[in-house]
Amino acid sequence: MSIKSETTIDLLRHGEPQGGRAFRGHSIDDPLTEKGWQQMWDAVGDDAPWDQIITSPLERCLAFAETLMDVYNIPCTTEENFKEVGFGSWEGKTPDEIQKENIKEYQNFYLDPVNARPKGAENLNAFILRVKKAYEKAVEKFQGQHLLIVAHAGVNRAIIANALHAAPLGLYRIKVNNAGISRLKHDHLGDHLLYHNVQLADIM
Repeated sequence: MSIKSETTIDLLRHGEPQGGRAFRGHSIDDPLTEKGWQQMWDAVGDDAPWDQIITSPLERCLAFAETLMDVYNIPCTTEENFKEVGFGSWEGKTPDEIQKENIKEYQNFYLDPVNARPKGAENLNAFILRVKKAYEKAVEKFQGQHLLIVAHAGVNRAIIANALHAAPLGLYRIKVNNAGISRLKHDHLGDHLLYHNVQLADIM
């Protein structure tokens, strides 16, 4: 049996979007603020070690990914299944707004995000599965290469949780910073989380 080549995967969350902190799922497409752009450039620095970029199609990810493609001449593709989870009735609302409306609902969401979903929200298990399938497809297609996935907090949490065999119940216990980078290695034994919420300069 042949041993798989080792694949390196960097997950980069988008920077600050216009409108500030809010439950911003796949139905809201706010662009980055000037600060958000700077956060992402600070995270990447002056290096670009990737062979391939894969990005969410949402503007807060896509714009920076395509700029990296142009600056460093790195191939870039979009992946629909790397869009953020849908938050239903919470879309666009801030945590403070939701807590003022119904603090119990907000608390229940963090205690049990699988079953205590906002009205009209995407099923969490279905979201995790769509991200898992897209991630596995990318790792298989670009085996042995160094990938950059530009996506969202929820997408990066789902990938990390799958790597750690963590239950969906704990998904929102994983903090993902704006423009935070997480690095995984994939080999014949599966995924291994090496770094989380770092800048590229910290791990080069």
